[in-house]
Amino acid sequence: MIKHWTVMAAVAGLMLSACQRQAENLVEVTGHLFVFNYRVASATYLLTLKKTGSIPDGSVIIAEFENPEGGDPLVVNQKIYPIDDKIALQSEKLHCVRKDRPYSVSVRLVDKDGKVLQELKTQFRSDLDQTVLPSKPLVLGALYEKNPEVFKPDGSVDFSNTDKCPA
Repeated sequence: MIKHWTVMAAVAGLMLSACQRQAENLVEVTGHLFVFNYRVASATYLLTLKKTGSIPDGSVIIAEFENPEGGDPLVVNQKIYPIDDKIALQSEKLHCVRKDRPYSVSVRLVDKDGKVLQELKTQFRSDLDQTVLPSKPLVLGALYEKNPEVFKPDGSVDFSNTDKCPA
């Protein structure tokens, strides 16, 4: 009889832990890529998530993106709204992205009291090197006027990339 109760308790414990793991998966990664915007000479991380469970009001997503230049990670802290089914997190501008190098990101879903509801990790890998971008934006302002630092008055054009990146 004791064996029977022990087996039942073990099975119940496994079932409860499986349910708990499912409940903790409130978001899942649906996409991750580098966005290279030639017009404004910028590169950013873009991470997309999909809600897979009910997220308490006041929760936030905190993403820590590896900094391609080195140093401290780039942190994005974004509030989650009940109407959001999809969540997009975009980093600040990046420098020194290297082709085929893996870059890590850690994501935490945190409720309004600071309790971590879910953690996940993923990696980004670019199929382009950031040296394909010019150092300066090609256009300026809302009317997309040519940048005089790139398109010179004498008719010459300077698309060079002068980012100084660690090896």
